[in-house]
Amino acid sequence: MKPSVRAGAAVLAALLAGWAGERVYSGLSGATIAAPPRGSAATPAQSQPANPAGGSEAPPGDAQSAYLPPIKIPERLPSFTLADRSGKPTSIENWHGKSLILNFWATWCAPCRREVPLLSELSASAGPNFAVIGVAVDHRDDVVAFADRFHIRYPLLIGEQDALDAASALGVDSPLFPFTVFTDRRGEVVAVFVGELHRSQADLILAVVRALDADQVTLNLARRQISDGLRSQTKEPQS
Repeated sequence: MKPSVRAGAAVLAALLAGWAGERVYSGLSGATIAAPPRGSAATPAQSQPANPAGGSEAPPGDAQSAYLPPIKIPERLPSFTLADRSGKPTSIENWHGKSLILNFWATWCAPCRREVPLLSELSASAGPNFAVIGVAVDHRDDVVAFADRFHIRYPLLIGEQDALDAASALGVDSPLFPFTVFTDRRGEVVAVFVGELHRSQADLILAVVRALDADQVTLNLARRQISDGLRSQTKEPQS
């Protein structure tokens, strides 16, 4: 792992202890920043092996639950370009007009690995107006080998410092993975979910995004519904 990916991990690990707790934050722009009630997130210093075929629930103590303080999330998804699986520079604008499930991850990250089956299911079932895209902040060879081994079919964008720059443009300046950005069809950032995503959380957020895409709710109301819905799940087992 290159120093650019490790940078800040020790500092972040020290800060995480002070940020623990079940919280949902609103960024300065109003987008929902959600800390998962039973999810977990990892820094490079917490690298652990995990088999994505093993399911999405984290074993007790497997990775430290982590929560971000309020950070500024952009109103719209910023434009960025990263290499695809074949090495071709690919702009996120290629999915213009679709609602995105943009998952930032790394092969060394245990909760990231556990998310793979769920993301694969969402890619197959969310519908033609949605796209699941994995943004791997990792070495290309490791990502390609991992994707081949575990049959990842949804698109992947891969980078190191350039992928960290894309994460930073979304308000996540520290190497904390996974986190998932949900946008509507207009490219507006509806929610940023920090930590391991579970089915109930994904279903809740996607239902609200569908209503937003159909002009049944406003963006501000959609963000409130997601925030309130995720809060209500903190007392419920995650699946």
